[in-house]
Amino acid sequence: MREATANPTTPKQVRWATRIITQATLQAGVVLVVLVSSGAAETSWGFDHAHTAWNRLLQRYVHDGEVQYSKWKETGRSELAAYLAQLQAVSPEAYASWSEPEKLAFWINAYNAYTVQLVLDSWPLKSIRDIGLLPGAPFRRRLIPLQRLRGAWLSLNDIEHGILRKEFREPRIHFAIVCASRSCPELRNEAYRGHDLDRQLDEAARRFLSDPRKNRFAPSEGKVYLSRIFQWFQADFVAAAPTVLAYVAKFAAPEMGEFLRAGRAEVEYLDYDWSINGR
Repeated sequence: MREATANPTTPKQVRWATRIITQATLQAGVVLVVLVSSGAAETSWGFDHAHTAWNRLLQRYVHDGEVQYSKWKETGRSELAAYLAQLQAVSPEAYASWSEPEKLAFWINAYNAYTVQLVLDSWPLKSIRDIGLLPGAPFRRRLIPLQRLRGAWLSLNDIEHGILRKEFREPRIHFAIVCASRSCPELRNEAYRGHDLDRQLDEAARRFLSDPRKNRFAPSEGKVYLSRIFQWFQADFVAAAPTVLAYVAKFAAPEMGEFLRAGRAEVEYLDYDWSINGR
């Protein structure tokens, strides 16, 4: 058995040691707060893959696809800015550790959240295309400060075409990203989440195809009236199915499946309504 060789501790020494420990604890707490606020603690604490802040905003300001921009601008700008700061704090190292669904959910939510911010910055307006002087300006301007993650500021087009379409090759993103217009898919009033993403994307596809303002099926006429999204991004859909109609059949009402898969329907593309998707 080893013998205790230390001298007995006096009450004064105990008080001194307690004070040192308390000071060290407080200093550690200050450092932790600084790290968290700066985003440096991201690796330790992790990213919120539930996108709780964005989810809360969507539930508050989006109802049946209608976005309450006026109310959002009055009462929700700071919360949106805080959520965007979370996105901007993500490092390449942390991003590399995520699953593919988590990465895809991140970019879908980022596209939608930055689109809302773009609209709020110019609200009120009748169409997102009223922003800027040149055609396509709101989608081409690099106003998205995700340079920590991607090395440069991004545009909405960069996210859609350079990241979502190019890196993920998932056609269902076209039913999830929302360009703030009536003919776009409706803005879902919940955030996309990696662990539930497949179900959410399937649901978004079915909802989009069941909306008669955006897609209509007329077997008696031998016609299908589709959103121009299927024309503009035809290559994305036929990469996942033999034809556009075969892809549509996956998510259309079951009674339309045979009609669509037969491939004999005449396709007409509907005019795209760019008016704003809210008030």
